[in-house]
Amino acid sequence: MKKLYQGGCHCGAVRFECRLDPEEGTSRCNCSVCAKGRFWKAIARKEDFRILQGESDLSDYQFGSRNIHHLFCRQCGIKPFGRGHMDALGGTFYAVNVACLDGAAPEEAAAGSIQYQDGRNNAWDTAPVETRHL
Repeated sequence: MKKLYQGGCHCGAVRFECRLDPEEGTSRCNCSVCAKGRFWKAIARKEDFRILQGESDLSDYQFGSRNIHHLFCRQCGIKPFGRGHMDALGGTFYAVNVACLDGAAPEEAAAGSIQYQDGRNNAWDTAPVETRHL
C-alpha cells in the first residue's frame, strides 16, 4: 500500500512529497553516476510525485543516452531525485533518493527488497557481479 512521504535536499531549499509502496522495493545501480553518488532509489509515478519548493534551485545533469534528468540542488549539491520516461515504468517516473526521505522512510525501505541493476552495461534486469560498493 502506498504511503505519503516528504523529503528534500540537505540544505532544505528543495522539498518534495511522493507516494511510495515500501513493498515494491528499491534499487541500486552501478552506472557511473549512481555508483559514485551511492544513489539508492525508489520509483514514484508522475501522479505520485510533487515538488513542494525549490524547483528553481535544481540543476539538471544528463549523460550517456540522456534519458534521465539527474536533478541536484544548486545550493548543497545533493540529488534528492531524478526524472525519466520509460514505457516499461508507465511513462514519466521519478527516481527518489531514499536517503533524502524524512523520518523512518529509509528504515522502511531497507526492510524491503533491494534490486541491483547493471546500468554500467545497460543490463537493467541483471544484477552486476559486484554489489558491495553500491
